Amino acid sequence: MIGISPLLPEGTSELEARRPFVITVTMTPSKIYAITIAKHGGPEVIDKTEIPFPKVEPGHIVIKVEYFGVNFIDTYFREGLYPVSKFPYVLGKEAAGVIVGLPTDPAVLNDPEYQKRGYKEGGHVAVEGSGAHAEYISMPWMTVYPVPNDVSTRTAAAILLQGLTATTFMEEAYNVQKGDVILIHTVAGGLGLLLTQVAKSRGATVIGTTSNDEKAALAKQTGADHVIIYKRENTVQKVLEITNGEGVNAIYDGVGKDTFDSDFEMLRRKGTLVSVGNASGAVPPFAPLRLSQKNLKLVRPVMGNYTYTASEAFYYSNEVWGLIEKGALKPIIHKEYPFTAESVREAQSDLAGGKTVGKLVVKVSQ
Repeated sequence: MIGISPLLPEGTSELEARRPFVITVTMTPSKIYAITIAKHGGPEVIDKTEIPFPKVEPGHIVIKVEYFGVNFIDTYFREGLYPVSKFPYVLGKEAAGVIVGLPTDPAVLNDPEYQKRGYKEGGHVAVEGSGAHAEYISMPWMTVYPVPNDVSTRTAAAILLQGLTATTFMEEAYNVQKGDVILIHTVAGGLGLLLTQVAKSRGATVIGTTSNDEKAALAKQTGADHVIIYKRENTVQKVLEITNGEGVNAIYDGVGKDTFDSDFEMLRRKGTLVSVGNASGAVPPFAPLRLSQKNLKLVRPVMGNYTYTASEAFYYSNEVWGLIEKGALKPIIHKEYPFTAESVREAQSDLAGGKTVGKLVVKVSQ
């Protein structure tokens, strides 16, 4: 593959612009391996297949993947809850690795938003975009985030998607303030632990729910003030007891169908329900009039709509890296899997089955 990078410094004259520019040549394979599905279904439909090298658009950055993260959204695409463009479909929304090709579009290369990110071949980056679970990926530059020198690609793959989700959802879906009381369902999961840390960095009191004592201990180590073990405790009763009957300012609910109804009982007047996932199934239709009982707000955000522009993406990625640098945000990696179909099936099954705490990553190369 030949990558041509006509980056023109500010103030370049028209004559200088006509001079030949450097051509960077990077050799890449014609075929690569990727984690794919040929149809919707259970974990058994996951396969590792050989596919052509991804098509490289002029505004794309090409990355050799070292690690990728496994997330609930991968199971939603696999099951058919979210639509796919075509089969075979390459799974994955999160990866990290090394830049092997830069954009060739002069408009991109001279865009100030592009330039301030400091992309370079050989640089470490993290990626948020569809089709990320492959040996090589070609992604729009706005979805590619330079990784600070003191953050490994393993850590970057474990934190980018959920780190951006946690920071955007706690600033825009509901703006968590000092003194707020926040309820986080599945608090010991990868996203739950990051939401807890971001909430604590903002001065909130965190109540979490989880399934067992081991997960509760981890959530408390991460900063949760109260953890309810929902399998043996009445969640609604405990939350109202902790809050003296007032309820919480906001709930971050990644469970979905099974917890939706009880959420309304635990929110205080003018509270906000942030629906962040569907682990137990999608929430069925309901009457909006239900919100009027306490003047509640319901939000079902998608992180990509908070990082839609280049400036938004740059701002929130810096928020994530900044929290890591301060020690306020630490990813907890539950397990690292090898790059095989069997391992990705296992990872998705472990995640969906509630067998994990923290994040799951797959090592592709290094």
